[in-house]
Amino acid sequence: MDGLRQRFEHLLEQRNLATEALGALEAKTGVDKRYLAAGATTLLSLYLLFGFGASLLCNVIGFVYPAYASIKAIESPSKEDDTVWLTYWVVYGLFGLAEFCSDLLLSCFPFYYAGKCAFLLFCMMPGPWNGAQMLYHRVIRPLFLKHHEAVDSIVRDLGGRALDVAVGITLDAQASVTPVQKHK
Repeated sequence: MDGLRQRFEHLLEQRNLATEALGALEAKTGVDKRYLAAGATTLLSLYLLFGFGASLLCNVIGFVYPAYASIKAIESPSKEDDTVWLTYWVVYGLFGLAEFCSDLLLSCFPFYYAGKCAFLLFCMMPGPWNGAQMLYHRVIRPLFLKHHEAVDSIVRDLGGRALDVAVGITLDAQASVTPVQKHK
């Protein structure tokens, strides 16, 4: 439990949008930002467990702050923050795909959105505990390196087939329009 408390305290020491808001609240209310953060986390958790619209709140948490941080990363001269947020979006996209494919199964789990939100927060956590970095380096990257040539071949084949279909549709459309124009 001490390790969790140390991580929590370390997160509160970093400068970001959340810690700045907590600092401003601390200055206005006189309540220590650790208690404010713990209270906000508790309320958020309870809402995700029992509140209406937990799905929307979970998706906002998983999308809005990472999108904001991604824009800041794009605008910064550093490449490291770009890599962090690109990695998050890869994990977020694969998670979204898995979630879409197993939606009926996942909807049976109680408190699913609280777990999903915890997972997304884990994936955007700064520093060495960043879940997206861990998942990417331990799972996604090895699978990608093992199978990327086969996937590239499938994508090229599908791209060629899509182009053939588009050309066929275009030619069929031109052929069907041409006789009508001749009757005029």
